[in-house]
Amino acid sequence: MARYARWLAWPTYFLLLWHFTDEYGLPYANDLVFCWLMGALAAACVHSGSWFGWVKVLRDWVPVMAAVWAYSLLRGYGAHTPWKVHYAPQLAFDKMAGFGQVWTVRLQHWLYTPGHPHWYDYLCTVVYMSHFFAVFIVMAVLWKRRHDRFTRLVALYLALTFAAFATYLLYPADPPWLTAQNGHLPQLTRVVSDVLTNSGMPRAGSIFENGSRFDNDVAAMPSLHASYPMLLALFFWPKAGKKTRVLLALYPMAMAFTLVYGAEHFVIDIIMGWLYTAAIYFSLTRWLDRRAELRAERRLAGEPRGRLGALVGVARRG
Repeated sequence: MARYARWLAWPTYFLLLWHFTDEYGLPYANDLVFCWLMGALAAACVHSGSWFGWVKVLRDWVPVMAAVWAYSLLRGYGAHTPWKVHYAPQLAFDKMAGFGQVWTVRLQHWLYTPGHPHWYDYLCTVVYMSHFFAVFIVMAVLWKRRHDRFTRLVALYLALTFAAFATYLLYPADPPWLTAQNGHLPQLTRVVSDVLTNSGMPRAGSIFENGSRFDNDVAAMPSLHASYPMLLALFFWPKAGKKTRVLLALYPMAMAFTLVYGAEHFVIDIIMGWLYTAAIYFSLTRWLDRRAELRAERRLAGEPRGRLGALVGVARRG
């Protein structure tokens, strides 16, 4: 019976995932992604013969899921702050960087055909949607193979996410598409949304977010869509080979192009996202490394005393 359960773990998981996607659409909301990742890890545990591995899955992943859900909730309420929503500074910077024209306007004029997506529009859509999966899939792989690296990436991810949230509260900012809707830019199209709408691909809504105020259209500065690919690049760069480094460098650049071309972010939003990522990565990594060194030093300093105490105890019992 146990052998059959091990064989059936993965087929059962993929059958359920296929049925859910066919019935409700692509699960891209954070909570749904977490649920299916946790299910995959539980299936992996059963397949490997670790029958109670799902307990470890819940122990390590439920707190992360709760933190991300709390961020989503707070981010939604952050859309209702009393502060003025900003667009002029971003617009001025992008016009300077674009030599008098915002890059989003220029790129859509050159590349976009309304109602007729090109191959690169579909590619941009894939890159954009990877934001909802990539970091969590990497976390899942690390959880299975390198738990110490998993906890490090989770710490960096949460620190970056909540630092961005604090900025959203203090500096609400319009993205290019909303700036255009308000009449401060020529008409722009949200390319990814347009491609998904034309494709007819259904997308599953969030379990927790339906009917609540989670959306925040003025959470543009800094761009977390730009931040997470850069975080992965910095995280894996020191030990990556040449081919892997090419991919690590291409992913942030592809995301940056997608965000600007698709009217989701100004160039300055992306630059600020990268700066936030670098600041948090290097400062938090240094602090975590120092903590690890201090723990190692304490263990080394305590070993001789522990051994001496054990010897004394044996002598006394003798």
